[in-house]
Amino acid sequence: MTKPSMAERLEILADAAKYDASCASSGTTKRNARAGGVGSTEGMGICHSYAPDGRCISLLKILLTNHCVFDCHYCINRKSSNVRRARFTPQEVADLTITFYRRNYIEGLFLSSGIVKSADHTMEQIIETARILREEHDFRGYIHLKMIPEADAELVARAGFFADRVSINVELPTRAGLTRLAPDKSAPQIEGAMGGLRTAILDHQDARSRYRSAPEFAPAGQSTQMIVGADGASDADIVGRASGLYDRFGLRRVYYSAFSPIPDASAVLPLKRPPLIREHRLYQSDWLMRFYGYTPAEVQQATDAQGMLPLDIDPKLAWALAFRDKFPLDVNRASREMLLRVPGLGVRSVDAILASRRHRRIRLADLAKLAVSLAKIRPFIVTADWRPTSLLDRDDLRRIVGPRPSEQLELFAP
Repeated sequence: MTKPSMAERLEILADAAKYDASCASSGTTKRNARAGGVGSTEGMGICHSYAPDGRCISLLKILLTNHCVFDCHYCINRKSSNVRRARFTPQEVADLTITFYRRNYIEGLFLSSGIVKSADHTMEQIIETARILREEHDFRGYIHLKMIPEADAELVARAGFFADRVSINVELPTRAGLTRLAPDKSAPQIEGAMGGLRTAILDHQDARSRYRSAPEFAPAGQSTQMIVGADGASDADIVGRASGLYDRFGLRRVYYSAFSPIPDASAVLPLKRPPLIREHRLYQSDWLMRFYGYTPAEVQQATDAQGMLPLDIDPKLAWALAFRDKFPLDVNRASREMLLRVPGLGVRSVDAILASRRHRRIRLADLAKLAVSLAKIRPFIVTADWRPTSLLDRDDLRRIVGPRPSEQLELFAP
């Protein structure tokens, strides 16, 4: 059989990497090639994803290989899957990265891999790719390496010296789901590897604070990803799991990936994917916990009897409708914590309110300049010239403040 060309292998392995969502590049240290070397962690390129700060970033996102000795039911690259297989050498991935960077196609590399031969062998190949880039090409751009928790702990730790960010996927929200759908993987082993990375990151941060010559270690921290909709986990389960991961391992991000049906799928998997809006609602709930001060329990209070977040409205509005007794809030007196719970008010809007009310009383017209939708805010606030009276008690309040059904525009409408 003829070996696939470089272009064919790139097509196969770039497509195989699309199921990994955790490729944002924010949070690392700033480096550039002004004093020598190649690449930068700054700048712009062809946009493939967005960083949490809204910046467009472009990464060469590929697998080292899609061969795999594991047989995870939900994975398109499982050993029993009938897909085209391909493999790169570490040198080939390094050469591709440098070539694409010099053509201004990318600004960094996101590298993952199927497990070939053994976990240790694969981890060594991933590390060697990063080593070639850093030491032989003096590449100073962004590198995100996907760790293999089954590999030796020393190998996993070594990767942090070459990568800006490292990540280990927890795969599924519950241990029961992982045992059933990924029999080759172990939840304690995954969490043990994540804990080892957490310790190494903290140790090197401490060393860097004491000694300027101490080497950097994964300056952008670690992240993880879990698949949504492949097992029976509810949104409340997922929110609780994500919160625990943030607390235990100091993660920068938890990414969610809606389960996508795959060819020749196992009978234990759902026949269709969950609605993509469910993935979006989970990201919104994650944002509430990370930036709005909501506790996991508060987000879980926005779910229904089955533990699912509503799909037609965002979690923040769902929580406010469930706890109407906490509103309306006087924007001229309420604390920042409570103002962040007003539907339609973001962090910047709340900070602007707090700054403005030091000098004068806030009126409804002032909020109109700060919020995207004044109609969404009105039932939940009191200003110097506005009080919602009985609006908050209306049975149809959800319809009033919720998003309007989308309408198809007519191209030749009169």
